[in-house]
Amino acid sequence: MSDGTVWASASISWRPIVEADFSLLADWLSRPHAHRYWHHDFTPEGVARDFGPGTRREEAGEDLLVSVDGHPAALMQRSRIADYAEDFQELSAIVDVPAGAVMIDYFVADPAQTGRGLGSTIIRAIVSDTWSSYPDCPAIIVPVVAGNIASWRALEKAGFRRVGEGDMEPDNPIDAPLHFISRIDRPVTAV
Repeated sequence: MSDGTVWASASISWRPIVEADFSLLADWLSRPHAHRYWHHDFTPEGVARDFGPGTRREEAGEDLLVSVDGHPAALMQRSRIADYAEDFQELSAIVDVPAGAVMIDYFVADPAQTGRGLGSTIIRAIVSDTWSSYPDCPAIIVPVVAGNIASWRALEKAGFRRVGEGDMEPDNPIDAPLHFISRIDRPVTAV
């Protein structure tokens, strides 16, 4: 396992998903390591149904294609928790969800690049950007199904701390409902 230093000089960038990305997303979502926890329909129709509204700005959240050194490498979703009533309800039953809090979800596309620090490097980059892109966001809160060890460890390596655990509806029905809730707060700046 890497601590992410291998990615220290990598250029991490992202842009909104566009319709031309749907075949790439379908491929990524069909990969066993991604499909296990992102239990999405990866048919062309399913990808268009799930990601089309975001491309047309009909969704409050962001679907982002993350590139590393110019090569597509990951999917990241980012949204205000309050914009999705079910998420807000489930999370606020377990932990405090302050007004303006943001949630992220993510996966690294290439299974050979997992467990090597790339995920936590991408998370740190998105967290840093969130503080400027969402200036009123006090915290980023992320629920992860307890069995997804790689995901909650990536959050820990990116500076998140576990603030709670409780039952939430899992994306994949084979998972138990137990989720670990992680949080990172906006850094306090000196005045």
